[in-house]
This record gives sequence, structure tokens and C-alpha cells, in this order.
Amino acid sequence: MGVLPLPIGGLMSPLPANEVMEQIELLNEKTAGLGCDLPAPFMTLSFISLPTVPELGLTDFGLIDVLNHRIIPTVIETD
Repeated sequence: MGVLPLPIGGLMSPLPANEVMEQIELLNEKTAGLGCDLPAPFMTLSFISLPTVPELGLTDFGLIDVLNHRIIPTVIETD
């Protein structure tokens, strides 16, 4: 549906800032068309992967409680 390559360390584009913003806006419009109501879904994804910001982080270890420095179980076991 859409793509914004970030070939510089997986974080940055060699394109001018205005072109990157245009592509991000197109991607945001496409996600809104799919029912996403976040104003900036890709920025949200960018920040949730940082285990230090804000209170919850999503890492390769799982969901992190940043304030208490612990992994939050994502599976609920029932009897």
C-alpha cells in the first residue's frame, strides 16, 4: 500500500525533509483509510519501541514497564 524506505541505519532517509513529510502524510492517510484513528501512527510506533519513553515500551524482550523496570507478561493464563 505504501512505503517510506529509511536506508540510513533504518532511521533516516537521504531525501529532502519536505519529500519525507509528503510520504509520511500519504502513509498516514492510508492508515486512516484502514480505520486507524491515531493522528501520527508511525511516530507512535517509533516511540513505543524506545524502552525509556514514556511509561510502557515494546522491545524484542516484550512489553516493558519502564517505571518499575520489569517485563510485563502479555499472556494471561486462566484456570
